[in-house]
Amino acid sequence: MFYSLCVYCGSRAGNTARYAQDAEALGTALAEAGIRLVYGAGDVGLMGTVARAAKTGGGKTFGVIPQHLLDREVGKRDLDTFIVTETMHERKKVMVMNADAIAVLPGGAGSLDEFFEVLTWRQLGLHDKPIYLLNSAGYWTPLRQLLDHIIGSGFADPSLMGYCEIAEDVPALMASLIRARRA
Repeated sequence: MFYSLCVYCGSRAGNTARYAQDAEALGTALAEAGIRLVYGAGDVGLMGTVARAAKTGGGKTFGVIPQHLLDREVGKRDLDTFIVTETMHERKKVMVMNADAIAVLPGGAGSLDEFFEVLTWRQLGLHDKPIYLLNSAGYWTPLRQLLDHIIGSGFADPSLMGYCEIAEDVPALMASLIRARRA
């Protein structure tokens, strides 16, 4: 059985080169470390970049895509495992169930949805998987400020921040992931 990292990220590349550079570096690092990539099975944006890098590096890949996004996200069918689901909710559930940890790269509303769902599940005790935010070019700094604001406003316990770790770059993320894998 593989140790697996669920990666949530944009179906677009964004407007900063660092986002794609980090996605490629992460895919390569996962392959080198023998960690299977679990992701949304798209071949566009950062999703496609991380998957192509993992495949090029000889890594294992596990993609999950809902039927209605096969064309829009250009389902990447050369993965080791390619699953088509009926709904977005089913996609997210299958991804988390097949991963040992979660990393969130820059992305839009879908990535935020995925992050908040796994963070909430963690807070409620539905899983105990590590959650990482890859803060490429400071992308997640405003999210960190929002979470601090939510805690400061009394809508969450300070322990909420203990459920996710912010990594400033791919080497820091990989070091944390390797530590968690050994634990």
